[in-house]
Amino acid sequence: MEALARYLARLRFERGYSPATLKNYQHDLNLLVELLGEREWAQLEERDVRRWVADATRAGLAARTIARRLSAWRGFLDQLATEGAIGANPARSVSAPRMPRRLPKALAPDLAVRLVAFEPGDAFETVRDKAMVELLYSTGLRLAELAGLDLRYCDEPGYRSACWLALAESEVTVRGKGGKSRTVPVGAAARTALEHWLAVRNTWLEGHQDADLRPLFLSSRGRRLSHRAIQVRIKRLAVRLGIPVDVHPHVLRHSFASHLLQSSGDLRAVQELLGHASIVTTQVYTALDFQRLAAVYDAAHPRAHRKG
Repeated sequence: MEALARYLARLRFERGYSPATLKNYQHDLNLLVELLGEREWAQLEERDVRRWVADATRAGLAARTIARRLSAWRGFLDQLATEGAIGANPARSVSAPRMPRRLPKALAPDLAVRLVAFEPGDAFETVRDKAMVELLYSTGLRLAELAGLDLRYCDEPGYRSACWLALAESEVTVRGKGGKSRTVPVGAAARTALEHWLAVRNTWLEGHQDADLRPLFLSSRGRRLSHRAIQVRIKRLAVRLGIPVDVHPHVLRHSFASHLLQSSGDLRAVQELLGHASIVTTQVYTALDFQRLAAVYDAAHPRAHRKG
């Protein structure tokens, strides 16, 4: 257990993993401890890991979950090998079942525009929600990155901003997965929505002296808007606007990437804006774009359909 604690501490302090990610790693490594049983780490064998993969597959565990657990095990066992506690890593050559390719769900451009182009009036919540969806579609931020945005960069005793808005420069800086920071430009429509929100926010704060001044997006109680609250607000907005699909923050991230790639064709730029460590992750949007082109072909080309 001391080895597990050292490994989790390394992930936290050296790699900057989030509490949620660390919780997943803890769960996955606890399963490895169960697999080990009463033996020493040096007695764990490759066949033990292969047997677990086979049993998990027969039990219907998702290939993605198996792959994630194997990845966590490999990393931890690599550390044990480096420390000399074991010889070769018994999980290093074990592969997870092949995962089915799942394309991300993106809104059609007209639906995305319908979602972000609504008139919010001057109410606190609707103006805030307008700014959130405009910003998501303009920048492709993840939910956690959006929720973590501060009004401006803050560095004070006990607190330092991880994500913040720089409105004068029309950009946001966020810390994404693995503690990697990136700066993303904010489009003109999103900037206008943010300016409207900040004006309403400032007026609202005059009557709420106990509110937290750091977060960009506040709840009606004056606290940072939670992940769940953002999800619910966007879903309700989409229903109210008659969007005929399930809409959540990641759908807007996918829509940002897909529509930007369709317009620019610059895969490398989309990778940098999304904060993907590998361009392979971003390449899924090329398949999504081809799928759209195929649908256009099937609907429009005179020879696309066979006559019965």
